[in-house]
Amino acid sequence: MNTRDRLLGLTVVLLWGLNFLAIRVGLDHFPPFFFAALRFAVIAVPVLLFVPRPKVRMRWILLYGTGFGILQFAFLFTAMRIGMPTGLASLVLQSSAPFTVLLGTLFLRERIRPVQVAGIVVAMAGMAVIGWDRLEHASLLPVLLTLAGGLGWAFGNIGARRATLESPGLNTLHLTLWIAVIPPLPLFALSAAAEGPTVGLRAVADSFSAAGWPALVALAYIAVLATVVGSSLWTYLMSRYPAGIVAPLTLLVPVVGIAAAWMFLDETPTPLALIGGVIVIAGAFAATSGKRPAVAADQAVELDAAAGRRPGTPQLVQT
Repeated sequence: MNTRDRLLGLTVVLLWGLNFLAIRVGLDHFPPFFFAALRFAVIAVPVLLFVPRPKVRMRWILLYGTGFGILQFAFLFTAMRIGMPTGLASLVLQSSAPFTVLLGTLFLRERIRPVQVAGIVVAMAGMAVIGWDRLEHASLLPVLLTLAGGLGWAFGNIGARRATLESPGLNTLHLTLWIAVIPPLPLFALSAAAEGPTVGLRAVADSFSAAGWPALVALAYIAVLATVVGSSLWTYLMSRYPAGIVAPLTLLVPVVGIAAAWMFLDETPTPLALIGGVIVIAGAFAATSGKRPAVAADQAVELDAAAGRRPGTPQLVQT
């Protein structure tokens, strides 16, 4: 990877790591379901107007959008609203990587190698360490909700890969943008039912006050910088280099998230939580890297297209 592209990769890491800080700022003002809906709504309108719909069956866009957009962020935002530390959330969400390997084995008939099994076991051990630490210091529920968000993200990854099985050469950036069309209406409905039909609207009105403008800045950051700019740069890098070179950069995202939470929110993770985090990252890396085992050759090539990578390269999914 040349110097320019390495800097672009580090830019993506910075954008995605600081994204958790923006989520925290937004959740201090907006209710979680409404904020998740708003996050996608501001992208969905220009996508519908200007981005061609990818040539793939709608069921896979629905699965991708439901898993990645609705389940991931409904659980993650709720977890952070009820007490999940910002830095720890950026780390626990890495569970999506081993979850994706497991779901790929179940639903895509991908063979799982011994090193991947070992990686999943190690990642689960790390989660257990974090869970034990949270039981000592606070509620375990936010950790479980964040894990559920990681599982939802993994289901979204399966939808993306199923889409490219049927449509080789699919424009993955268009697919990524079009999933923003799916979450807003269900999440707005969920917000109206669980949070009240007027709570979110009042929060929007209040955000235009002197005290509420940071929430609008956070929303703009999440929608424009973290989603559009970050995902576009990531897709560019994945189109130029094997995933084995690019994907490990995502393991730096929790480092940025934890550092940002420490500097700006005074969140100091416990030593045990940091140890658990290192274990999780090591397990996620082992579970999602290395040479792919024998799968049908045509399926392997098509699966690679789901992440926008070159055929035959290893997989680690991040957004």
